[in-house]
Amino acid sequence: MNRYEFIAPCHFGMEAVLKREIVDLGYEIVQVDDGRVTFAGDESAFCRANIFLRTAERVLLKVAKFKAETFDELFEGTKAVPWENYIPVDGKFWVAKATSIKSKLFSPSDIQSIMKKAMVERLKDMYKANWFEETGNSYPIRVTFLKDEITIGIDTSGESLHRRGYRKLTSKAPITETLAAALILLSPWNKDRILVDPFCGSGTIPIEAALIGANIAPGMNRSFIAEDWTDMIPKKCWYEAIQEANDVIRHDVEMNIQGYDIDGEIVKAARENAQMAEVDQYIHFQQRAVKDLSNPKKYGFIITNPPYGERLEEKSMMPPLYKEIGQAFKNLDTWSKFVITSYEDAEKYIGCKADKNRKIYNGMLKTYLYQFMGPRPPKRRIDEERS
Repeated sequence: MNRYEFIAPCHFGMEAVLKREIVDLGYEIVQVDDGRVTFAGDESAFCRANIFLRTAERVLLKVAKFKAETFDELFEGTKAVPWENYIPVDGKFWVAKATSIKSKLFSPSDIQSIMKKAMVERLKDMYKANWFEETGNSYPIRVTFLKDEITIGIDTSGESLHRRGYRKLTSKAPITETLAAALILLSPWNKDRILVDPFCGSGTIPIEAALIGANIAPGMNRSFIAEDWTDMIPKKCWYEAIQEANDVIRHDVEMNIQGYDIDGEIVKAARENAQMAEVDQYIHFQQRAVKDLSNPKKYGFIITNPPYGERLEEKSMMPPLYKEIGQAFKNLDTWSKFVITSYEDAEKYIGCKADKNRKIYNGMLKTYLYQFMGPRPPKRRIDEERS
């Protein structure tokens, strides 16, 4: 077995959650940086990381890291990478994305074209060819410059990993599947405790919770670009990873997960998405406003992504909405509540200071995860729930 290094990017602020996932898969952590975790693994890691990781945005095969302050240094450094170990003679390769932070080289298009030229020069020498048809499998390259140091990875995922394949219909401001999963994994929720999302939109948080509770791997029903790299990854690695994913599903699990939204059409879409994800039997969706939120059960969880008021015309609606949230929370005093929002006055209008407040970047948007922790259930009650 060969040893490879992989880079798994994630939402800024969620590195610890992703690190724990990777350790649970049995892989060695090499480094944790802002918005990404580097880890080591063998051929099976290509497959298992893509299929099992819930909070990674994609999985990159790390091929190089070096300093480059000039385009000459970038060209020579890129040319020195043993591309022939990764890209076959008919391979289709391009620099799909280049980002630059605090670096002298900052133009993505220039970085992309210079690197492509350097790769072509290297492969010309190695394959003794003057022209590449590029009719074979795809090898998209993604690069990041940080303080003049470039990290180069080949994308093994293709489409971003948040595209699980179940969300055909979305609400206006959906939360990504990877971020929804991270919020759930960050909380102490488990499948034996009730979970309610009063702003469920297209159902992402309830669906991700159901996938976690039933131990269904998020990448089971989609394909990945690296499945075609048979010269590097034997097909049996993919079969074995899917077999493993099938073997660990909890088929007999019982869960109480509920999703509410004020928009009836969106609730319908959420139901359809849950059916696509094959978890509809675990979730009860209903059209309901947050002011009508109540539940006789104790020690439940609310994990939710309410409106932020990003659009100007929605700003005036935020104070009364967050007051309604606060009122609903008062009625559920034994519950733990997790609210992600970019609305700066959330705590003020909810009328309660959060026990914890975590900064998370949702794309370019700075959001806060307010954590209002309820009391722990009595020990006897926990044992009863488990039995």
